[in-house]
Amino acid sequence: MEIVYAMAGGGEQGGGFAMYFPFVLIMFVIYFFMIRPQTKRQKEKKNMHEALKKGDKIVTIGGIHGTIAGFKDKGKLILVKTSKTGDITVNQSAIAGLAGNVSENDTSVVEEQA
Repeated sequence: MEIVYAMAGGGEQGGGFAMYFPFVLIMFVIYFFMIRPQTKRQKEKKNMHEALKKGDKIVTIGGIHGTIAGFKDKGKLILVKTSKTGDITVNQSAIAGLAGNVSENDTSVVEEQA
């Protein structure tokens, strides 16, 4: 009896927007709580790297503190003065931030779990 009823088109048809609403809601939540904040942080980091200038006190991702002494290779490499006699060259992407603005998360080391 049920088969005949379904074939006759008498059953209710669910669908439309109500069927896709949970998926739309999940994508909305993922965008606003995960993707958008990450994009914002990347933009802030890019602006900080572009604004670096000679004499800025910086901290690298590895935790090295120093002062920018110069730039090489069109700004991709940065010469960092770490002491009176010591200079190192690091990639621009290795700069975590300015010395006063770096948080613990920017320079934290990923530890292996045993």
